[in-house]
Amino acid sequence: MRLCVLVLLAALPACAPDTLPGLRTSLSAPFIRDDARRGAVEIAVKADFAAVIADIAAGGGPALERAFDAAAVPQPDRPARRLQLSGDLGLYESNPGALVTALLLWGG
Repeated sequence: MRLCVLVLLAALPACAPDTLPGLRTSLSAPFIRDDARRGAVEIAVKADFAAVIADIAAGGGPALERAFDAAAVPQPDRPARRLQLSGDLGLYESNPGALVTALLLWGG
């Protein structure tokens, strides 16, 4: 009985999607794209964080537009998102990760 449990526990990692040859690309590709987009948004926000915050406070600007572009936020949605960002400016000033997450949720 113990031997069966040990064999099953040893074999369990082999069932992970990335270890099955036929599923590797089909399951991993969307996650790779999401990771790449998240990375682009993090760079856009964190590389020029002070300017992004200043743009939010001013109601818009080039640094915020670069972050919107990286997150693929649709152009028609951006005016409403600028208002939402300015309303929660206190949160985003102290938490760039929250800003990145909000942009990713609003983007495509």
